[in-house]
Amino acid sequence: MKSKSLQDLDAMRKKLADVAKAQELAEQARIAAEKRAEAERNLFARAVGKVAPIANQERVWSPARPSPRPLQQDLDDEAVMQESMSDEFDITTLLDADDQLSFRRPGIGTDVTRKLRKGEWSIQGQIDLHGLRSDEARNAMGQFIRDAKRMGWRCVRVVHGKGLGSPGKEPVLKSKVQRWLVQKNEVLAFVQAKPSDGGGGALLVLLGPSQSAN
Repeated sequence: MKSKSLQDLDAMRKKLADVAKAQELAEQARIAAEKRAEAERNLFARAVGKVAPIANQERVWSPARPSPRPLQQDLDDEAVMQESMSDEFDITTLLDADDQLSFRRPGIGTDVTRKLRKGEWSIQGQIDLHGLRSDEARNAMGQFIRDAKRMGWRCVRVVHGKGLGSPGKEPVLKSKVQRWLVQKNEVLAFVQAKPSDGGGGALLVLLGPSQSAN
């Protein structure tokens, strides 16, 4: 009986010793972790150098809000553009039968196209439709004409190319651009550009005055 009590006491002492050893190891691990953290903080401080707090100037930065886009107006313009420019529109009776097939809206005198061809109107902007598919070119040109009208531009250049890269070397886009322009009410007249302005690969377009200019 006495022997069993001694054995139980030894087992308890061993268990207590194990617990104490585990606590000691945990404490050592905690101290080592604190030392590593302190060393890392010191390393960062040495790398950054001496710093000073930023003075409180009570400034609040607020990003500028973008201007609201006239979405409905853009949608309306897009619908008008799609409806008013057809590839099937016949313009043969509307073009002047000259060497360069110029166009002038009814009521516009021949002196207007003559001055346009001679370069008496300054070109204020241009769009290059090279490399675009037919639908892409139509949409881009329609948007350009509307933007030019809003800007108050009177004379612009539309570059459609000479069709040298098209099958059969036919200037397909050139004839389509002419049809589209005739169907735009903003367009008063157009002529083939001078050689220095693109020649047979471009048109000089005269637009009506903007409402703000009236």
